[in-house]
Amino acid sequence: MKLPPTTKDPNWLFYLKFQTDPFGYMDLIYKKYGDIITLMFDSQPTIYISNPQGIKEVFNNTKEITASGALNESFAIGTGKQGVLQLDGLRHKHRRKLLMTSFQAGRTGAFGQRICEITDKIISQQTIGKSFLAYEIIEEIALRIGIELIVGLNEGDRYERIKHLFSFLMKYEQSPVINFLLQLPFVSQDFGKWSPQGYQLNLSQKIFQFLDSEVSQRRQKPASLSSDTLSTLISACDETGEALSDEEVRDLLLSPIFAAQHASGAAIAWALYWIHHLPDVRQKLLQELNTLGEFPDPMSIVTLPYLNNVCNEALRIYPTQLFTFPRLVESPIEIMGYEFDPGTILIGNIYSMHQREDIYPEPKQFKPERFFEKQYSHFEFLPFGGGARSCIGGAFALFEMKLVLATILSRYQLALASKKPERPKFGGLISYPASGVKMLMHGKRNYQGKPQLSVAGLV
Repeated sequence: MKLPPTTKDPNWLFYLKFQTDPFGYMDLIYKKYGDIITLMFDSQPTIYISNPQGIKEVFNNTKEITASGALNESFAIGTGKQGVLQLDGLRHKHRRKLLMTSFQAGRTGAFGQRICEITDKIISQQTIGKSFLAYEIIEEIALRIGIELIVGLNEGDRYERIKHLFSFLMKYEQSPVINFLLQLPFVSQDFGKWSPQGYQLNLSQKIFQFLDSEVSQRRQKPASLSSDTLSTLISACDETGEALSDEEVRDLLLSPIFAAQHASGAAIAWALYWIHHLPDVRQKLLQELNTLGEFPDPMSIVTLPYLNNVCNEALRIYPTQLFTFPRLVESPIEIMGYEFDPGTILIGNIYSMHQREDIYPEPKQFKPERFFEKQYSHFEFLPFGGGARSCIGGAFALFEMKLVLATILSRYQLALASKKPERPKFGGLISYPASGVKMLMHGKRNYQGKPQLSVAGLV
């Protein structure tokens, strides 16, 4: 077996450097070793690839390389053993289709209007002249949208309960102290709810119990006209024609809710930062939004070209998902001139792919115009991963992202509360703003109609 170059750092030092400065360390590794490297975990080689042709081969060679659910077992603590991440074969394909159907149902004018209403309601609660952490507020918006789309709850005691559980777990998982403690071998063991790992498991179990109850109640009183994910799964049959079990339904709900809260919240917060960090970007967006009138239709908003490219650039420069889900080599295969034996793990490095200067000139600069100038392939621009393990809700996330940003920009005047650049932080699978994007509320924005601009006039 001929493997790519490997870093000289021992695993413990690699972990330390990555936790301290993940993006700077990945930039350094790319510069020193190139776009395909090997990390050894015990005797198992793990290959990280940030080359578009290499990633294409990994996604397309599905006979020799599988997207094995067994590689995602570590996520089962929070997403259940029958979540879509853990499934394989026909079961995985069938469950993905069910979930994608419900997300597709959310991309309508009616639900788009709900996204705008939820955003406006929460942003309007911010005090004029007072600073707030945009990331926290945006996560609240994203979580509320996710709970309504996935579970069908938007008010009442049950809604408040599930929102509290997911919000509390998120804050716990992103705590720097907890993250540090969980890296220590002894502390990372489960010693009951008084230990960091045990407390995290206890929170997850409470979420499981809540969803168990919700599935059971909905099963007894199905909402025939509802298009939320829970209703879709309860009324669906598996690949053999049998109804899904309550446990299967519960586990299939978990990953989408976490993604709605974490990934969508982080992506929108990053976009909000860049838009207000760069006045020209904000001005061009406002000019484009003004062409739709004072009360634009959500389905018109999502077709705006400059808004689309701002969202894409935010997902490129600091992708919320830094790596693709791992693949397993099942049969000997050659990729990029290297030979891999069965048992080798292959992972696409999304961040380093998006930082390639030969594909994205001046990659550290936020430049939405680059998406007007070139159409990138699915192996060059992959913020939602790719292949059989691509993000199920990727299209909905972009739909939501556009509507939340358009609502905030067109209705409110905000400004960054600090001139200090926002830095990324990596926690679990998600890249999020380390300081939370501290902003000031200046009040409502008065609509001022503008003559329609051409796309060329915006770039």
